[in-house]
Amino acid sequence: MPTTILAIESSCDDTSASVLMDGKILSNCVASQDAHRLYGGVVPEVASRAHQINIIPVVDLAIRQAGIKKTDLDAVAFTRGPGLMGSLIVGVAFAKSLALSLDIPLIEVNHMDAHVLAHFAEDPKPRFPFLCLTVSGGHTQIVKVDAPDQMEVLGQTLDDAAGEAFDKTGKLLGLEYPAGPIIDKLAQQGKPVYDFPEPRIPDLDFSFSGLKTSILYFLKEQIKEDPDFIQHHLNDICASVQDRIVSILLKRLRKAARRTGIKEIAIAGGVSANSALRSGLAEMGQKEGWQTCIPKFEYCTDNAAMIAVAGYFKYQAGQFTDQSVQPAARF
Repeated sequence: MPTTILAIESSCDDTSASVLMDGKILSNCVASQDAHRLYGGVVPEVASRAHQINIIPVVDLAIRQAGIKKTDLDAVAFTRGPGLMGSLIVGVAFAKSLALSLDIPLIEVNHMDAHVLAHFAEDPKPRFPFLCLTVSGGHTQIVKVDAPDQMEVLGQTLDDAAGEAFDKTGKLLGLEYPAGPIIDKLAQQGKPVYDFPEPRIPDLDFSFSGLKTSILYFLKEQIKEDPDFIQHHLNDICASVQDRIVSILLKRLRKAARRTGIKEIAIAGGVSANSALRSGLAEMGQKEGWQTCIPKFEYCTDNAAMIAVAGYFKYQAGQFTDQSVQPAARF
């Protein structure tokens, strides 16, 4: 009999559901929340209320697109954390209720582990061990992956995440939220002519707070001389900011690869959709002799397919949870 898993992801502002059968993704449905554009960032209370509205239609759509009935499900996987507590509560409560009503097992999934394991949603899949640069609005990590349940964080941000640096820079430039994709698009029309400093952080860790501060002071000084500086040089500013963020990420990743001797290299998380990061990794991979794994765009941002994949590995290992499980914002 095939193993069929429904997965639910609700860690931030995207409500997502996915159905996986024997390791193959049959559906991956996402409902995004545009309301946060009005506030320039995710508002937790707004996000949790939207999840309550979206979760039933999204789960229903995922099941119908997969061509199955809910009675065909063998388990329900869900994001336990990390994430926004209000958003997590909606997904966890729904998963527990559905599993209880169908009398099937529950599988809790760590959101960050799932980003790493998203590479197993499609071919080609990385071989163990591999390094994964996981970059999003809330996290920046280099993870050594020896097995689906054996991961070691080699380096991580000491303050802000790379995605946060993109978004907060976008706010300084007057761009809409989320600013990352907008900066990426504008950067393709500009050149990295402004040299922003690279933080001097030891070992394999990251820091982006100083970079954000330097961008702020740079813009203030330039606007004193030309009040329309941002408007006149927007594309070049975006290209320069993106170039520095990507160079910081790739230099640390190369250092980790050389230190560990691992040649299987992957990227994951929302910022892995950035065109400069993707092309930069491919170019560095050729120079370093790496086997690089770059996910499809649909598996970069928050999605339930990655939760389904992580849940499937746990199902095979018999790693289930019970109805007493609670969401964990800092899981």
